[in-house]
Parts: sequence; structure tokens; C-alpha cells
Amino acid sequence: MANINLLPWREERREELKKEFLTVLGGIVVFALLIVFLWHSKLESSIQNQQARNGYLKKNIAELSLQVAEIQELKKKREQLIERMRIIQELQGNRPEIVHIIDELVRTIPDGVYYKNIDRKDKVITINGTAESNNRVSSLMRRLDNSEWFGDPNLISVKTNPQYGEQANDFLMKVKLEKPVSINTEKSD
Repeated sequence: MANINLLPWREERREELKKEFLTVLGGIVVFALLIVFLWHSKLESSIQNQQARNGYLKKNIAELSLQVAEIQELKKKREQLIERMRIIQELQGNRPEIVHIIDELVRTIPDGVYYKNIDRKDKVITINGTAESNNRVSSLMRRLDNSEWFGDPNLISVKTNPQYGEQANDFLMKVKLEKPVSINTEKSD
């Protein structure tokens, strides 16, 4: 029998397989590193793209916020102008009413009663005056109560005032404004 030594051949084959394995392993590692690098590059690109989009949105949101603030300011000015126009129209519409009120105040005042101060707040007129006697004050209250323009006269205070006579009194009274029925129906027509 012949003696053949196969050990060196096996050893060479093992070395070749080892080199081939290391080459394939190195290729796989390089390929894996290449895939990781590409994935990382793609991820960085996506992050930069999203940051650019966020910056664009923030810039536009800031511009729109300024525009919204400007619109709110314009709405506020518009409301103020509408309120002013309403007040002016109300004053224009009430102009004849004021004339009627003053005319009616003059018509209802009895002899011996003098007005010192007349003040109006909304639908209430405050009258401060002097009367020669208590009878004159009560006559004024009756006349105001019978007037179409006034109602519910309320005497707040009466103080003696000897400067104008022995029975003279200073008085303070409030009376409510009421529109006559004829004027209310004219405006509704």
C-alpha cells in the first residue's frame, strides 16, 4: 500500500476556505457598513428636510399671527366706529325729543318755582330748584305727573331757604322720562 499524505492538502484547503470565509465576512461587513451609511445619510437628509419645512411653517405662522393681530385691531376700530355712528344717529334722532322735553319743562313749571339745575342721566331727570312754598312744589309734581313726557315724580329733599321768603324752600326731585304714545306710534310706522 502506498502511503499518501493528505494532511498538507487538507491544510491548504482549510487555509483557502478560511481566506474565502474572511473575504466573504469582510464583504458582508463592508456591505453592512455601506447600508448603515446610506441609511444614516437618508435619515439625516429627512431630518434636514423636516427642519426646513418646520422653519418655513414657523415663518408663515409668524406672518399670519401678525395679520390676525392686524385684523383684530381693524375689527376693534370698526366696532368703535359703528358705536360712534350709532351714538350720532341716536343723537340726531333725539334732537327733537330734547326740544320737546325742555319745552315741556317750561310748560309744567308753576308760578313761584325756579329751576337752579337740571340734570339728565338716561331716562331720569334730576331737578334742583327753589319754590316760594310747599304748595308750589306739590303743584309742580302734579303737573309733571300729568305731562305726556314725564312720569313718576319723586321728591327727594326739601329744605327751607329764608333768602327768597319766609316759606321758600329748596327742593331736589327726580322725574322719569316717558315718550308720548303719539310719538311712539309715529316711529314704528
